[in-house]
Amino acid sequence: MNMDDKRKKLALGCDHAGFVLKQEIIEWLKSNGLFFHDFGTFSEESANYADFAHAVAKSVHDGKFERGILICGSGNGVNMTANKYPKVRSALCWNTEIAMLARMHNDANIIALPARYIETEEAVKAVDTFLKTDFEGGRHSIRVEKISQILI
Repeated sequence: MNMDDKRKKLALGCDHAGFVLKQEIIEWLKSNGLFFHDFGTFSEESANYADFAHAVAKSVHDGKFERGILICGSGNGVNMTANKYPKVRSALCWNTEIAMLARMHNDANIIALPARYIETEEAVKAVDTFLKTDFEGGRHSIRVEKISQILI
């Protein structure tokens, strides 16, 4: 599988606050021919963000999906949940520059979006940047390896 194919293998999830934004991102993904699996939620009815964040993060952790997109009201809840998984590096992103740096310097494999604090156009641009940006490696590789170290 080449890198372009891996980039097309995405896991999505959101809570009720992120549902509308997720639908907009899904339309963008479809229009760009990108493969994804939607883990839910599937409505604006109140839902627990952790249920969907765990599903997406586990699928990325297990290697079933190369990258993930998570959305909740602030982005914090899904981000904290996803980062419980050792092979996940979820980054809370609210613009393209943060998304680019999360990929280049941190090799982030999940983007967490704050639905209540980001416009749809900016969210789509951040996702596009996140998917197109490669990890720089080099000095950043050593730093990324230290993320999963437990120092207790």
